[in-house]
Amino acid sequence: MTIPFTESGKVDAAVIEKQAALADDSSSQFSGSAEGVGRDYELKCGLINKCLQNEIGFGRYQKQLFVLTGLGWLADNLWLQGLAVVLPQVQQEFNPPRVEYAVLAEFAGLIVGATTWGILADVIGRKISFNITLFIAGLFGLAAGGAPNFVTFSCLMAFMGFGVGGNLPVDGTHARHVSFWKSNPTELCNLTGALYLEHIPQSHQWTLTLLSVWWAVGQLVSSLISWVFIVNFSCDASIPDGACPKSQNMGWRYTVYTLGALTLLMFICRFFIFDLQESSKYLVAQGRDEEAIAVLEHIARRNGRTITLKLSDLQAISGSTPSKSPVKLHTTIRNAFSGLSLSHIRPLFSTRRLGVNTTLIIIVWGLIGIAYPLFNAYLPLYLASEVSSSGSTDINETYRNYAIISVLGIPGSFIACAVVDYTRGTGKWMVGGRKMALAISTMLTGVFLFLFTTSKTTAAVLGYSCASGLTQNAMYGVLYAYTPEVFPAPHRGTGDALCSALNRIGGFIAPLIKIATTPTSGTASASTANGPVFVSAALFMVAAILTILLPIETAGKMAL
Repeated sequence: MTIPFTESGKVDAAVIEKQAALADDSSSQFSGSAEGVGRDYELKCGLINKCLQNEIGFGRYQKQLFVLTGLGWLADNLWLQGLAVVLPQVQQEFNPPRVEYAVLAEFAGLIVGATTWGILADVIGRKISFNITLFIAGLFGLAAGGAPNFVTFSCLMAFMGFGVGGNLPVDGTHARHVSFWKSNPTELCNLTGALYLEHIPQSHQWTLTLLSVWWAVGQLVSSLISWVFIVNFSCDASIPDGACPKSQNMGWRYTVYTLGALTLLMFICRFFIFDLQESSKYLVAQGRDEEAIAVLEHIARRNGRTITLKLSDLQAISGSTPSKSPVKLHTTIRNAFSGLSLSHIRPLFSTRRLGVNTTLIIIVWGLIGIAYPLFNAYLPLYLASEVSSSGSTDINETYRNYAIISVLGIPGSFIACAVVDYTRGTGKWMVGGRKMALAISTMLTGVFLFLFTTSKTTAAVLGYSCASGLTQNAMYGVLYAYTPEVFPAPHRGTGDALCSALNRIGGFIAPLIKIATTPTSGTASASTANGPVFVSAALFMVAAILTILLPIETAGKMAL
């Protein structure tokens, strides 16, 4: 850190005071104890955090960004659940060897999309990449509704997944764009959770947990649309697979058409209505301090505020280093590929504590990546099995139950917001916070799924499904808050991407487990559905145990 001087050559006492104040408490104020980042970046980040907290606040821009980011979450689960709700009718019409191959194709698209769009974000621009992915998802989603056979349908769903995969991590989810921010300016960028986190004050970081409500709404929208169309425009459940003609089975097609249209509408809203700014913390990590100040000033104007943070304040920390000039296109493309090496991942393991935390959270994401779709991607099939085992062939009952489960899952997001910052005690023996909320919600999900496998009645199946839906949404709410917080911004995209990659790979593995643990039809009886659900429950329990072992707690701390 250099000593700041005024234009007259005197030591700038104001800046020295800011730096000293930050140096005194930075180790206790930042998520992850500021591990894996340089001291200059840490101090600049502290100035930006104070500016966001004390001057910019949570205003119009952040509220619009909440919706902007939420649409990505909604789209991600809209299609994950959208495919799930049409699988029974797709199987009845096309009679494929294994209907699970459609889910396999979707997750293959998600994996490729996450990688490809992460690289393209630096070639054609982050804002364009962030928005065009929804356009691709909506376009191929619409096309999937007109598929003449199962192979075509699966291929189109893979292309749809390619678009959604570049839209949101974790989904994911959730698919996150990689950003090795400090080591290479042409690397990739997480444009959803990280952008939101880095544009809100510390007092409102709890809203990152609330974002999970959009994930739950995505499932609800899919369930309500399918309930309307599939129940009224589908073959009777008693008709054998392969004997159901297209003309009598348009319900699932109408559902897919509607989901595609909604996705295109979200693209229009995000691309033409909302104003997306680059992360100021990303910019200072690149040495582009002037642009970072411009972004903060723009956000402040949108909120009807002004800021006192100046370019000189940032430059005084690391010296008046000129901002980096824009990188040429051919250099961007070359570096985007040549920079993909393990050396960019090492900062996430720079200390023993951070390394253990990084390893455990990545494994947790991978386990949940298998467990969640193993149950939820086939939930309508499981419900249909339970309904048929009771002697009923009423499609309405299956989709009514699915809609009820979707509605009761939404409160999980609000529960997560209520408990995510709840802590008691001090120092080493503090109880509560993100880790405990995540561990309890994950463990309860596993418990309810175990109980699901023991259900003997449709009412019990519905009850345990509703309970697991609530705890799963609470789990995801905390998980999506904790994960970006625990990684410092220069390496946040990298950490998020590793979590997302294993999560997507887990989603690809889930259909294989489903295929291995059920007969060819996949819905022969209620008892055959218990195999994959049991595996899902066990994985949730293991993930809960690993969560307890995480060494870093982020509750009540500012995100770097």
